[in-house]
Amino acid sequence: MEFVFLGTGAGVPSKGRNVSAIALQLLEERGQTWLFDCGEATQHQILHTSVRPRRIEKIFITHLHGDHIFGLPGLLGSRSFQGGTTPLTVYGPKGIKQFIEVALSVSTTHVKYPLEIVEITEEGTVFEDNEFHVETKRLSHGIECFGYRIVEKDIQGALLVDKLLEMGVKPGPLFKRLKDGEVVELENGTILNGKDFIGPPQKGRIITILGDTRYCEASRELAQDADVLVHEATFAAEDEQQAYDYFHSTSKQAASIALQANAKRLILT
Repeated sequence: MEFVFLGTGAGVPSKGRNVSAIALQLLEERGQTWLFDCGEATQHQILHTSVRPRRIEKIFITHLHGDHIFGLPGLLGSRSFQGGTTPLTVYGPKGIKQFIEVALSVSTTHVKYPLEIVEITEEGTVFEDNEFHVETKRLSHGIECFGYRIVEKDIQGALLVDKLLEMGVKPGPLFKRLKDGEVVELENGTILNGKDFIGPPQKGRIITILGDTRYCEASRELAQDADVLVHEATFAAEDEQQAYDYFHSTSKQAASIALQANAKRLILT
């Protein structure tokens, strides 16, 4: 699991920073990449990284301000032009489907892979499989804006190889069956239950990525016990009133959320 910050600027791009886009590379976990927001020129930023558009499996949009979505049509088209054929799902607030479909239609861009667009209309689970669970809550940003909490499910413990070798069990197909929790019988008649040869599970990680937001309770709830919290800090601590007026947060407010939520690491954008 690795973060690649493609853009952390607010509102408009600058010479030193592009607008919002964060890639969460899950190459070891599932061989794919998840993208959070896709501001203008995100695909250009990708060229300077190890991120591969064909590996992008999901795109989670926090809200529909231009600095978070204007890079979507180009990236979706380029993914197809570059030979991407695997399915891609885009999640975002109501209106994201119309934005994507109109942009692709007007520009006569035809993607050659299955593209699913999921509009989020209520808080709760937006995705879940046997590896990850993603939930969302509404933040405070003037227009509808969501924060995402990505929970990695606990990972099965390692096979206790030394214990098996001590019993005279040789590496081979039996190891896999025991790893899968099967009950097996050895040539000498000994019965082994795979569950007795699996170490304790490894606790899954929790990642929280928030969109633009004022200081709010939903941010704390999404960040509770997170291993990593990515929180915007558009304004300095002394500009709290301005942050409130523009529906953003200060660096001090982001730190306060992290502290209240018992987050292990805080990354400010």
